[in-house]
Amino acid sequence: MTPEQIALVEKIRDLIADEPDVREVSMFGGRSMMVNERMIVSALKDGGLLVRVDAEQHDKLLERPGAMQAEMGKGRDMGPGWIEVSADVIADDQQLSDWVEIAMVHNRQVTSK
Repeated sequence: MTPEQIALVEKIRDLIADEPDVREVSMFGGRSMMVNERMIVSALKDGGLLVRVDAEQHDKLLERPGAMQAEMGKGRDMGPGWIEVSADVIADDQQLSDWVEIAMVHNRQVTSK
């Protein structure tokens, strides 16, 4: 992992430390955090963050600073519910916390069904 990834993973671990069912896996070119067997976020090599969000909130969330449509390779959108947030935005601990919480809200919605 890159130094940026390592630092980001450590911060995310702290943010989700109270969750009962957490594990980490390598996927999407990063270190992904799984809660309740569903990915919430992935720390990317460049220090950015891939975030799993409610597809119905997707367009609204894209309006936030540093948020962009996630791609699986050049020019291949991952579709609604997948957002990438730039490293410079999530360098702010409050922004990172907000994005992790957005992912956790979605996670709780889909796992409670």
